[in-house]
Amino acid sequence: MAEAILNGRGGSTFTACSAGSHPSGTVRPEALRQLELACIPVAGLRSKSWDEFATPGAPTLDFVITVCDNAAKELCPFWPGQPTTAHWGVPDPATVQGEENAERAFRDAFLLLNRRISLFLSLPLQKLDNLAIKRELDGIGQITDEGTR
Repeated sequence: MAEAILNGRGGSTFTACSAGSHPSGTVRPEALRQLELACIPVAGLRSKSWDEFATPGAPTLDFVITVCDNAAKELCPFWPGQPTTAHWGVPDPATVQGEENAERAFRDAFLLLNRRISLFLSLPLQKLDNLAIKRELDGIGQITDEGTR
């Protein structure tokens, strides 16, 4: 969802790519539904491994933001080009059982990601040095569902 939100809201400023350590191979229909309800394009979305972005010839990454709560505990690959990194923990909605509960979990994840990405897009990145950007990204990762840190 984060890839689609950032690509949908970030215009031509960013090209976002989403990937995971253990991709399922499919994009969850609940995630697609949340994106479609927000009028965010879903064409071309696919489940990807983060290995795709850690190999020679991979796109240069300026930022790597992990969002899955489980990812904070994993050893991430080496990212070429030394991108700015941050962790924006979001409970993994794919682990929720039951159709109604899963739908709510995907909606909650969407709302939290959308709020954080909106804050990211409002940053004056061209006016900030790398340390200030890192501090801002870390702060955004502390924003809760209620919009507080």
